[in-house]
Amino acid sequence: MMIKNILGTNDYIEFLRGKSVTFMLALSNTKTADIKDITQAGIPGKIYLTPTLDSEFLTCGKVRSLENIAQTPKGVPTPALITRATHLLKPFSNIELLNLGLEVLPKVDYFKIHDFNLAPSEDISLNANIDTMDVFKRGLDFGQEYECKDDYIILAESVPSGTTTAAATALALGYECKEFFSSSFKNVPDDIRNKTIEKALENIDERDDIFTRLSKVSDNMLIFIAGFILGLNNQTKFILAGGTQMACALLIVNSILKQMQGHLETSNLALCTTKWVYEDEKSDIKALLELNDLKINAYYADFDFSLSEHPALKLYDEGEAKEGVGAGTALTYALLNGISKEELTKKIESLLG
Repeated sequence: MMIKNILGTNDYIEFLRGKSVTFMLALSNTKTADIKDITQAGIPGKIYLTPTLDSEFLTCGKVRSLENIAQTPKGVPTPALITRATHLLKPFSNIELLNLGLEVLPKVDYFKIHDFNLAPSEDISLNANIDTMDVFKRGLDFGQEYECKDDYIILAESVPSGTTTAAATALALGYECKEFFSSSFKNVPDDIRNKTIEKALENIDERDDIFTRLSKVSDNMLIFIAGFILGLNNQTKFILAGGTQMACALLIVNSILKQMQGHLETSNLALCTTKWVYEDEKSDIKALLELNDLKINAYYADFDFSLSEHPALKLYDEGEAKEGVGAGTALTYALLNGISKEELTKKIESLLG
């Protein structure tokens, strides 16, 4: 089990070996997820609970807002399993939750929840109706004010339908990337997804500026994280924990900087994802990152479930789930801290019972 480069060199990630980390999980709902069959990131009819349940399981090892851990109709359990298993084997120094517009707050005590007083964003096919400047400024201010108590930050996300809103966002900003975005499905429901994105883009007027475009087709998490990246201003080592959604957050930053003729030093910024995202034949994380003028290091954890016989975990290797709740970065963190593939596989299996 190794950490492999997507872009850049391995120096950045090697420097973090054995270092302490604050793990942040950005949580948000978009009503785009209410569109029938657009996502399998959770329980049909209760997709809105996915980020709530993910955060409860990550922090406390059990879900409290539902009887059982969230899984897809095909039986794929949440990638929060991977991140929780890593935390049990080598605990993150801190876990903090960011409420960026949840339908249901997690039932969690003691863990820090940063509440930004945001409502869930609307369905992008109708108009996401986001107060973009407000969300962006909250991210910017948070980045400027945040004092990291550890050596670096991992920022993960749980946003059902987030790859759909990310694809619409990047296309609305003018990037040629229609085929680059991944999905929670093995067989992506392209008709539903494409129609949703097409309807979203129909709301864009060519005279719209960046923030107006984002207000119509994006989601709170993407906009907030773009602000947070700019607010941190490279002052803290920082890993975007995710795949194509996090790559889209970087494209938002890139577009804003180009419009402002600004510059961002990115030596402290990296992205980590899973092997399942990197090797996905129906998306292209590397190409998406290469659309960006910002130069960052990017990695994936070369981990799979080849040592497991558990049928639910085998579905990951078959492409039925790829990333989420910082799974790829959690795996990278495990590798940096000497946890073997065998140990991690056994711990993940034990969480399934």
